[in-house]
Amino acid sequence: MFPKILIANRGEIACRVIKTARRMGIATVAVYSDADRDAVHVKMADEAVHIGPAPAARSYLDIEKIVAACKSTGAVAVHPGYGFLSENPVFAERLRREGIYFIGPPVKAIEAMGDKIASKKIAAQAGVSTVPGHMGLIADADEAVAIACQIGFPVMIKASAGGGGKGMRIARSVDEVAEGFERAKSEAASSFGDDRIFIEKFIENPRHIEIQVLADGRGNCIHLGERECSIQRRNQKVIEEAPSPFLDAATREMMGAQAVALAKAVNYVSAGTVEFIVDRDRNFYFLEMNTRLQVEHPVTELVTGLDLVEEMLRIADGEPLRLDQDAVTLTGHAIEARVYAEDPYRNFLPSTGRLKRYRPPAEEASTRLVVRNDTGVQEGSEISPYYDPMIAKLVTWGETREAAIETMATALDAFEIEGVGNNVPFLSAVAAQARFRSGDLSTNYIAEQFPDGFAGTEPDEGTLKALAALACRAAYQLETRGFVEPPALAGGHDSAERSVLIGDKRWDFSIPKSGDSFVLMSGGQGVSIEDGWQPGASLAVSEIDGRTFVVRMDRITSGFRLRYRGADLRARVVAPHVADLMVHMPVKTPPDMSRFLLCPMPGQVVRLSVAEGDVVEDGQALAIVEAMKMENVLRAERRARVSRLAASEGDVLAVDAVIMEFEAV
Repeated sequence: MFPKILIANRGEIACRVIKTARRMGIATVAVYSDADRDAVHVKMADEAVHIGPAPAARSYLDIEKIVAACKSTGAVAVHPGYGFLSENPVFAERLRREGIYFIGPPVKAIEAMGDKIASKKIAAQAGVSTVPGHMGLIADADEAVAIACQIGFPVMIKASAGGGGKGMRIARSVDEVAEGFERAKSEAASSFGDDRIFIEKFIENPRHIEIQVLADGRGNCIHLGERECSIQRRNQKVIEEAPSPFLDAATREMMGAQAVALAKAVNYVSAGTVEFIVDRDRNFYFLEMNTRLQVEHPVTELVTGLDLVEEMLRIADGEPLRLDQDAVTLTGHAIEARVYAEDPYRNFLPSTGRLKRYRPPAEEASTRLVVRNDTGVQEGSEISPYYDPMIAKLVTWGETREAAIETMATALDAFEIEGVGNNVPFLSAVAAQARFRSGDLSTNYIAEQFPDGFAGTEPDEGTLKALAALACRAAYQLETRGFVEPPALAGGHDSAERSVLIGDKRWDFSIPKSGDSFVLMSGGQGVSIEDGWQPGASLAVSEIDGRTFVVRMDRITSGFRLRYRGADLRARVVAPHVADLMVHMPVKTPPDMSRFLLCPMPGQVVRLSVAEGDVVEDGQALAIVEAMKMENVLRAERRARVSRLAASEGDVLAVDAVIMEFEAV
């Protein structure tokens, strides 16, 4: 086995590879940019080499610096992780010439499958079902429009070298093709250095299902079942699971056989993934092959019991596969939720900053459930604008899909992140939805379930009452232990009265002074609370009327901020006579910012499409802001005149910075 390997990556995947290498007795070398000097993967590795400034093109994508790091440390092999150089045939070939092992597939396989146009032709020749489309290069927007009209709308415009949702656009009209072609071409050039574009038919309401394959250098190839990756946003996977709740055994066998056939057609070696789109009738079509480890590989590991990183290392070292197809079994169900630094309340725009609080749920493994958190950050880490905004991958396993979902929901309740916007509330909301729990999934799921964006969830009456009782008990704990001055309260010698206000709802409670193990409603109905919140804690684990609640609780003026299952609530705990008066308090009106175009996320202005004095129409493109290598088109909400430009092309702006100002026409 290799004595020392270098991980040509960062963050979560670098930490993931280091863990397996350490268990196998392999020494590890990390590489890092200026932005990652204090990163977790740097501290975990046995050695670390600085490779340049923060921009990936000058550090993690610099082949010469990676090769130099191998030579200076004596690393004999490189694991590329995913992203960056993981599917770069030039990098793999350079390592080969230097006598350094590439822990991945052969160069020719990367070249064949890395080009989406060529890969579809190879797939068709190998007998794999493919989507109708134009696989040739497209010169300009006019040709793109003509091809789209010939295929028939809707169409998918895709970068040939694309991945991770970048360089992809869905077009449903001629106008959308023209604009989508330009945006996809620009993103592809920025992200991959390759602006080639192709167009294919877009399958309505599809599922995104992929097959994991393993192949050794001796001609053996197997598949490890499928992963359902249909919950996506902007073509980026959000929640994945294994196995799919949709496939039957016959379809699984056919998809697996075609994935293996494709891998053999390109003499594939190592771990790889063949992605398909599947329609409502279980017809499936080849999408692409990823010649690397996938972000969502942990769900396959949990249902198969295999360590895919270990298998990649053994295959790269020349070992044959340790099992055949008949030995592959899928046990239980696993779900992965990607925790991103993004603001779900602002259309999931990227968020950057320092993790002031980062306390993931406790990891756990038993014969009944597993909670696993793959991450590359810790409390105090910086989420920078230079790299992917993923904070962690929360993965759960259960004996059934229902058990895995419930374990995931509870783990998300306990996931504490402060300092940057994050999508934990959104993930919690999805995990609680009846449609998700039923397995009725498609790549349109988020758009259909949240057509107006995400604004949090509204708990039912029973849940609200339980949360109100929890807040009441916590406030009383603070008073009885001397943390706050108790208000003047109504009530007799044996009880104290409290009112809890959440939004426009009110609950009146009578608290027995003989103990704090339960709270009585004034109407005589008891609400039993066991355990729960302690002063100074940010998490409450409580049994309320026999139901378990894991609630994030933070003190605010006269009460608590409560976060539970996607809901973000303010609970005010006051004396009843104060509650009577609060209904008469005026509500503060937020300022009218409609005459400004504000930067919705930290990013760089790459284009201003209007000038001062221009009259713009509803829906017209005003500016393009790039964040996390994704281009975001900002549009006018109504007809107006541009009275002032407050930013210029090239400016790097903070969230809510003014880009331009309007006046009525």
